[in-house]
Amino acid sequence: MIQITGHDALLIIDVQNDFLPGGPLAVPDGDAVVPVINHLTRLPFGQQAASQDWHPPGHASFAGAHPKGAAPAGTWPDHCIAGTSGAALAASLDQTRIGLIVRKGRAPDADSYSAFLDNDRVTRTGLEYWLSGLGIRRVFVTGLALDYCVAFTAIDAKTLGFDTFVVEDACRGIAPAPDATWRTLGGHGIHRVRSGDLAGA
Repeated sequence: MIQITGHDALLIIDVQNDFLPGGPLAVPDGDAVVPVINHLTRLPFGQQAASQDWHPPGHASFAGAHPKGAAPAGTWPDHCIAGTSGAALAASLDQTRIGLIVRKGRAPDADSYSAFLDNDRVTRTGLEYWLSGLGIRRVFVTGLALDYCVAFTAIDAKTLGFDTFVVEDACRGIAPAPDATWRTLGGHGIHRVRSGDLAGA
């Protein structure tokens, strides 16, 4: 068992309505992460943070922002437009212990998968400074989607010096087979755990 302490942080990535069943960019079985994450929020993490995609209308990552047939690779259906109900965190998610919400992808011309850095790999959200300033040494990453925002967040967390864990049953991915994602994460020295492996001190 891994004992959770005050030097650990729970990161809840993009558990937003637009990524849940019925949303324009729904992650298959995405709503199944919510009860698992809610269980984890009750463990004695020193800090808990959540991220939200928070895009302006017409964001460059939206296929609809480009002429028909001219959308570049890597674009998505319009999603998580700032201030809309689709961008809100799931109502069923227990937010009572969340100390910070990071809103990412706000620049109109740059997407942001990671909760630490925009895809331009220059613009930082400030999450690393918040965690470091509060004495966090390990982070446990959960949420949506495993093969995009969860993976990018975990890799950046590891690169920035945090001992990093991804909680398998608290994540869902877009790709039907996550094996390649887990290989990539393992190659970065990121630990793969399940919620049942974690316990309060």
